[in-house]
Amino acid sequence: MSKFGELIDRNVPVLLDFYAEWSDASMAMHPVLQEVAVSIGAQGKIIKIDVDKNKELSQALRIKGLPTLMIYKKGEMVWRQSGEQDAETLMGILQEYV
Repeated sequence: MSKFGELIDRNVPVLLDFYAEWSDASMAMHPVLQEVAVSIGAQGKIIKIDVDKNKELSQALRIKGLPTLMIYKKGEMVWRQSGEQDAETLMGILQEYV
């Protein structure tokens, strides 16, 4: 869990994507997140977290639906949503926290 703290304790917004390879909705988000990453550049960070490989963290954060997206800034969760999102919406939300 200490590694998680290091990931989210940044001055730029960090978008976490909790996904699973067996989830079609999760896999559909991959190209969307790539588009967001290119658009946001150095103003933010996107980190993908496989729930099957990070069960303890997923349970601690009560991940129920996939994909679950969270935005952290300076170590605090500022936004959370389960389900697919489009790139434009995610970029708009990230811009609020830049």
